[in-house]
Amino acid sequence: MIVLKAPQQKLLDALQSVAGIVERRHTLPILANVLLRKTDSRIELTTSDLEIQVRTSAELGGDDGTYTTTVGARKLIDILRTLPPEQMVTLSAAQNKLTLTGGKSRFTLQSLPADDFPLVNEATDFGPAFSVPQKVLRYLINQVHFAMAVHDIRYYLNGILFVAEGRSLTLVATDGHRLGLAQATLEADIPKQEVILPRKTVLELQRLLRDEDTPIEMRFAGNQARFEFSGMEFVTKLVEGKFPDYNRVIPKNHKNAVVLGRQPLLASLQRAAILTSEKFKGVRVNIEPGVLRIASSNAEQEEAKEELEVDYGGDTIEIGFNVTYLMDVLANVGHEMVKVELQDGNSSALITVPEQPGFKYVVMPMRI
Repeated sequence: MIVLKAPQQKLLDALQSVAGIVERRHTLPILANVLLRKTDSRIELTTSDLEIQVRTSAELGGDDGTYTTTVGARKLIDILRTLPPEQMVTLSAAQNKLTLTGGKSRFTLQSLPADDFPLVNEATDFGPAFSVPQKVLRYLINQVHFAMAVHDIRYYLNGILFVAEGRSLTLVATDGHRLGLAQATLEADIPKQEVILPRKTVLELQRLLRDEDTPIEMRFAGNQARFEFSGMEFVTKLVEGKFPDYNRVIPKNHKNAVVLGRQPLLASLQRAAILTSEKFKGVRVNIEPGVLRIASSNAEQEEAKEELEVDYGGDTIEIGFNVTYLMDVLANVGHEMVKVELQDGNSSALITVPEQPGFKYVVMPMRI
């Protein structure tokens, strides 16, 4: 049976959209495979890692009739990538094998039974659906994802908190040393729903979301979230646990504030970071009326000093920061100006963007 007959690019695009979650090494060999479900010329492609399930479908030609099988996702992608984009490729099935042909190339691949493929049991208690344009969610994720923890024993920090309430969607990420918060407005009022999406889910969404106005529909259940966008269906388990009260962490009424150019500040920090050590990423920041100074040094007694002219008339403050935490936020906000609010040398700093009131970034000071 001819399972599909389509241009290389069309098949590759469909496969790549679902293959991001497939691990190269897995305890269950079938999880390295993509589930193909054929109904006439339409094929549904599904992948899973037991925590996340991604599904899409495409018109890919082939014989009429129905057929299901599973085949190695990465192998298929690797083969397709080596063929020319306009090449017509044919996937045909016989016994337990699939044969991929394109031009004078021919590949015989082992398949595994579709019945053995572990599909995620979808929850039945999903809350009301709501949607935002894909580019809005992509933008929100981009603004906070870098503040997520990585392999923290406080497992609820290894992801992003999504809070939908009334007409606002809030995303919060923290690793205990810094916190990023970004907000967007929803078109309709919805009752409060709060979930923590795992880190892998967040990074996969970030990869798949497009910079366009087409909507992404979201639904949250007790232990699952479901997203639908661009012909894709994305179901993920949630992180269980109580996320910290982020409102208590965000400083209020800091008396010293300076607005300055994001790019010049980022460039100064990047230069100062060169002379920090791998283990100790600290920089000293001194601010006084009219000037902001940045200094770093290392065990070899090398030193970097930077100076920026600023429109500032507040207190003289000396404070230490992990330079990576500052560079991360400045590299991701994408606006021209940033506002830095400080209290003293021992209190956390608040970074906001004058052009975007829904964004806040809190960074704890560091002893230097």
